[in-house]
Amino acid sequence: MICNMLKNISPYLEKKILITLSMGFVSGVPLLLTITLLQAWLTDEGVTKSTIGLFALVGLPYSLKFLWAPLFDYFTISRLGRRRGWLLLTQVLLIISIIALGMGNPSMNAWNVALLATLVAISSASQDIVIDAYRRESLTDEEQTIGASAYVLGYRIGALAAGAGGLILADHMSYQMVYALMSIVMLYGIFITLIADEPKRYYQPSGFISAVYNPFVEFFNRYVSINIASDRLINLKTRTKIARRQILGNVLLVPVLILVFILLYKIGDTMAHSLSTNFYLDIGFTKTEIGAVVKFFGLIATLIGAFLGGLISLRIGLYKSLIIFGVFQALATLGFSVLAFVGNNIYLLMTIVSLENLAAGMGYTAYLAFIANMTSKKFTATQFALMTALMSLPRTLFSSYSGFLVEMLDWELYFIFCSLIAFPALIILVKLRRRINI
Repeated sequence: MICNMLKNISPYLEKKILITLSMGFVSGVPLLLTITLLQAWLTDEGVTKSTIGLFALVGLPYSLKFLWAPLFDYFTISRLGRRRGWLLLTQVLLIISIIALGMGNPSMNAWNVALLATLVAISSASQDIVIDAYRRESLTDEEQTIGASAYVLGYRIGALAAGAGGLILADHMSYQMVYALMSIVMLYGIFITLIADEPKRYYQPSGFISAVYNPFVEFFNRYVSINIASDRLINLKTRTKIARRQILGNVLLVPVLILVFILLYKIGDTMAHSLSTNFYLDIGFTKTEIGAVVKFFGLIATLIGAFLGGLISLRIGLYKSLIIFGVFQALATLGFSVLAFVGNNIYLLMTIVSLENLAAGMGYTAYLAFIANMTSKKFTATQFALMTALMSLPRTLFSSYSGFLVEMLDWELYFIFCSLIAFPALIILVKLRRRINI
């Protein structure tokens, strides 16, 4: 039994997997500073739910990052290498912008705070582009699932530092001091960047235009031969205009379905989390309870989920994992409706948060492995940025309306809605399975 446990853990102890875990950590910290901690700060300052909901728009750079991702594929700005050079620059910018955000004052000028939070998001999204590209290029195709699992483990530890740690500290010191401490935590990212190995370069764009253009062309052309080969009902010698349009539609169907699946797979639990801190405070929990119970139990459950998600995906395959984890996520989200109905009950809170984060950790691991497998190592930064931008879109654009939905539906119906909207992605996944190998 012990030998089996050591065998399962051993892949996580390799240097490149530990580097991946550490990069996940420095990726998780900034996001929580612009969501959980900022949300608590705005609530304490008496900002309305509708305005807090609109603050989700500060995360829009995460959904638009593919627009500047080609810069990281084409330019090399340091002797550290293409990936590590950009990582160092984005991490320095992150530290500066986090300090600046902490110096804001929501009660006097909420929009100034929103601008500073957006600067943090831009720097963080840029760091994520390079980290995702680094992970895809430094790991083999077979290691992507373990890499995704390690990344999620690190990401959630970073979330604990910014989320739970930040909330607990905010009960004992000013938010300005909390943000200053979080900027110091981010120095760890610079250390990891300096000791990491630069990954192999698989492609050199002939010019900046090709760095922008070719990643999109390759992604949409990748399935041309597959779809035309599968469309045997149409005689190649007797194609009409209608037949050619039908083939074109089939060619575009797979990449479009892939992108729509990525957009929708995590939409339910992402929207459920968008106002979670406000929800917990609303039904009577203190910030210390949220930090110590919600974040701690959530972290432990997510770490277990990420670890199990990687192992289960290796055993049963990515497709079955995505289906099972997707259903689990939807059912776990319903638990928040139960909590909204019951109210302030610390034991129920522990149970629901544990189940929901267990499901989220498992789902996110398989989800990232799917995205990695859908990218080409020739165009890693741009294609990964496009797909993870779609992944983050629900957190920004759709979640910006969450405050209005809560005011219109109340908490119980809102969480039921979040559970139901997760199922269209699973239907799309079934359709994709018939056309590509997952």
